[in-house]
Amino acid sequence: MARCRVLPVAVDMFLVVVAAVVGAGLELADPDVGTKLIPAPTQAYVAAQVLAAAMLLLRRRHPYTAASIIAVISLFAPAWAAVLVSYAVTAHGDGRRRRQWAVIALLTVAFLVGARAWDIDDPFTAPIVIVFGAVLGLYVRARRGLLAELTDRAERAERERLLLAEQARADERIRLAGEMHDVVTHRINLMVLQAGALRVSTTDPTARAAAEELRVTGCQALAELRDLVGVLRSEGGTPDAGEEPNEGPALAELVDQSRTVGLPVGLAEEGDPGAVAPTVRRTLFRVVQESLTNVHKHAPGAAATVTVNFGRQHVRVRVHNSRPNRPPDADLSAAGGGSGLAGLRHRVEVLGGTMTVGATEDGGFTVDADLPTNVPTAVRR
Repeated sequence: MARCRVLPVAVDMFLVVVAAVVGAGLELADPDVGTKLIPAPTQAYVAAQVLAAAMLLLRRRHPYTAASIIAVISLFAPAWAAVLVSYAVTAHGDGRRRRQWAVIALLTVAFLVGARAWDIDDPFTAPIVIVFGAVLGLYVRARRGLLAELTDRAERAERERLLLAEQARADERIRLAGEMHDVVTHRINLMVLQAGALRVSTTDPTARAAAEELRVTGCQALAELRDLVGVLRSEGGTPDAGEEPNEGPALAELVDQSRTVGLPVGLAEEGDPGAVAPTVRRTLFRVVQESLTNVHKHAPGAAATVTVNFGRQHVRVRVHNSRPNRPPDADLSAAGGGSGLAGLRHRVEVLGGTMTVGATEDGGFTVDADLPTNVPTAVRR
């Protein structure tokens, strides 16, 4: 930083010395020229050249003031600092082109008037250099602005890259939270139901106490899992629909697991499951899994039916359960992921599908989802 500050001052001092030496040297080389306009000692014109050169110290902060003073001096003694100050007018001025070129024109005309009065042999070279310096200043200013814009774009791109990386991490966190909710909650629910069935069916007090303890522990695990999933979901993001395994679990296996804990479940599949994309098949599995989990928790004693129709363009899944024949377990109903159907609906909508849920006239409940067989390109990331 210190070097960046010292360098411009050193450049300005060098220019001041060059302009003062060249101007004073020309005055001293032909001391009788000045008497043709205003009779004055040679030292006065030397002082004028030095004063004009000193104005170059103002060329960065006050370029218009420096150029105007040099132009006035050049009317009486053509100042060689004029060929150096024109660059500063366009490079360091306020950016208003009309004002810049008005100052350049004043500087050029003043130098020509002074040069003509002094009968300088070549009065046009210096004005040409003045105009060239102004054009060079415009180029440097435009280049500086372009570099600043490119730097700003690079910084914005870096910030956007960091934001995208953070968003990707948040999306992955949400995806893992969804997987944790879908898989672990379902397994723990089955464990709790099996423990409850063992508690009712066994006559051994020790086994009954162990089954009750297992059931209570399972309910506590579900509550803790709910809190953990809530923390993961609170980070924001959306379910990732583009990073699923190539093959999804079989629905028959899921249905068999529910049957082993006493839930009567019927499964009917129509069409070719092979035509469905793996991502859609995975989501289809989650719909059935979450629906059966809700039947376990909220509709004990009910029978369920899973119907899947694999079409050419769409696949439709419908999970219906009848009226429950006993009240649900309060601990089991209270524990869970906390956003099962809501998160499931969003997952279906991300793939371009629809899902409806609601109670039926027979006192049961139905989950009905319609999904495309292939994932839309806009959904893949």
